[in-house]
Amino acid sequence: MAHTRAGNHCLILKGYNLGNGINELALFAHRRNTARFHLELSPVVQWKEQILTPRLPKAGETIHGHKFFIGFGGKGANQCIQAARLGAKTSMICKVGKDSFGNDYLENFKKNGIPTEFVGQVDDAATGAASIVVDSAGQNFIVIVAGANLLLNSDDLKRAVPVISKAKVMVCQLEITPAVSLEALQMAHACGVKTLFNPAPALADLDPLFYAHSDIICCNETEAEILTGITVGNTEDAGRVGLVLLERGCKTAIVTLGPEGCVVISAKDPIPKHIPVEKITAVDTTGAGDSFVGALAFYLAHYPNLPLEEMLRKSNFIASVSVQATGTQTSFPYRKDLPQDLF
Repeated sequence: MAHTRAGNHCLILKGYNLGNGINELALFAHRRNTARFHLELSPVVQWKEQILTPRLPKAGETIHGHKFFIGFGGKGANQCIQAARLGAKTSMICKVGKDSFGNDYLENFKKNGIPTEFVGQVDDAATGAASIVVDSAGQNFIVIVAGANLLLNSDDLKRAVPVISKAKVMVCQLEITPAVSLEALQMAHACGVKTLFNPAPALADLDPLFYAHSDIICCNETEAEILTGITVGNTEDAGRVGLVLLERGCKTAIVTLGPEGCVVISAKDPIPKHIPVEKITAVDTTGAGDSFVGALAFYLAHYPNLPLEEMLRKSNFIASVSVQATGTQTSFPYRKDLPQDLF
């Protein structure tokens, strides 16, 4: 099984005029008085061990895999890395364990050009971890252990107020304590910062205030069903989910559909729209959703005047590139390797 070490953190991504979250609370910001700024406040960093197998095992079954590798993960960290590779300057505000996995993640941030001045190492929790099994069709199952990610707290957010108040977009997830994620959304909302909420892993009893403080909610089919009770089997179902999320208070809802792209609906345009993606052969879908969210946040921060549907088409494409290689962050594309019309 793949295993990923994770750590609580915030990520700050500074990008320049390029046109344009590890699992957790991500903040993408824009420094209004100077260059473009992209910040991700991400409470989860993960050390990942991954196994490739012909098929996923049944309960109680032991099967042979054919490849094993270790890498870096965590939703917030993944999203930050993807945004950085699209051209944003980034930094992390987070917590990892004071262990070899935490040390390795610090080096990983540095290699990706992400400053580590706000990355704290703690003695009383291990760096977060994730175990992943991927089958021959690229499908997977994942189990995470939050570890140090759960130690991100209100005091950490308060120390980050100067950064949050200058943000353009903030992205939050649920791989840290939900109350901390909600507080971050509320802080950003109060500062007039656009909020993008990725409710993963989803909670059936999610506090209604999450919807009220989320300008955009982006979830996949599984998360959509947990949140609304609606099984998503096609684009029409995704549209129904979007309507429910709008009724609960968010301004825009996006439901990602894997190889079928995504569906978007907004309070200003309450008719669901399907944004398809070009058909490709997936090798490993692990992290595709994080690639999508990282790309979307990049475009929201750096191309705020671009129509949302166009942002989603571009984000779909970037995520589709990521699934054509194995691994999570290792599969995320760099700006230089992408068609320049994306920028």
